[in-house]
Amino acid sequence: MSALAALALAVALDALVAEPPRRVHPVALYGRVVDALDREWPRPRVVGTLVALGLPLVAAALAAASVVGALRAHPVIGVAVAGLWLFSATSRRMLVDLAGDVVARIDAADDAPPSGIRGLVGRDTTALNDGELRSAAVESAAENLADGLVAPLLAFAVGAQFTLALGVAAAVWVKAVNTHDSVLGYPSKPHGTASARLDDLVMWVPARVSAAFVALAAVDGRALLRARAWARAPPSPNSGWPMAALAAALDVRLEKPGVYTLNPGARLPTTDDAERGVRIVNRAGVLAVGATGVVAWL
Repeated sequence: MSALAALALAVALDALVAEPPRRVHPVALYGRVVDALDREWPRPRVVGTLVALGLPLVAAALAAASVVGALRAHPVIGVAVAGLWLFSATSRRMLVDLAGDVVARIDAADDAPPSGIRGLVGRDTTALNDGELRSAAVESAAENLADGLVAPLLAFAVGAQFTLALGVAAAVWVKAVNTHDSVLGYPSKPHGTASARLDDLVMWVPARVSAAFVALAAVDGRALLRARAWARAPPSPNSGWPMAALAAALDVRLEKPGVYTLNPGARLPTTDDAERGVRIVNRAGVLAVGATGVVAWL
């Protein structure tokens, strides 16, 4: 029951405040540490491997130690600390709010992309038309569902079967691995190769589980089957799955020009399509939280 209580606290905090303040956000602070290591190294692949394998373990160990210490002080304090860690390692409301805000602002923008899109979309958006901007927003919402919510929740659900501290450590470790990939995992950075490969391995299951949640949230059993035809189009072995499932559920074309196209025979999303896509991602997130709660309760 302690795992379920910690999850409930994390969900409540997510609903109330969305994100911890950036100046004290553990993920933001950890990202600064990783960013400080983003430099030229004499043996980049060796250093990159040590960083990719070592730092997430340190973060997970610190989180687990804090939960164990808090539990020894008092079970309620332990659950509260675990809930705070899980809240910091996951994100649903912020993702949905940001994606919805970006979609709403696309039609209102004149020539420039809407403010806030850089916080959601990693690509250059200056040359994209409105349909491509909506596509980018919807794609990012689906991809971040897997990275920012399903993956840490799945890790927590598995680890919490043993101890609450292990569940928190697993969620923090997954989030740390994903942070490494976000900062270092680019072809131009040889010291980030190990981080990118580890993230590919860690995200294999969560990406496909996320696609299943998207199909369930859309009440479209065929979406997952249709998604298989396009899921491997993106360079990433994982990100295509939730994006392709959403493209199938919406029956729209999602594309990153010059890189990949999902559901190529369909049209680009309209405002209504994009708004529905954000709602589906939100429902998929709720399903992920609910499934984690069931596993924690069992």
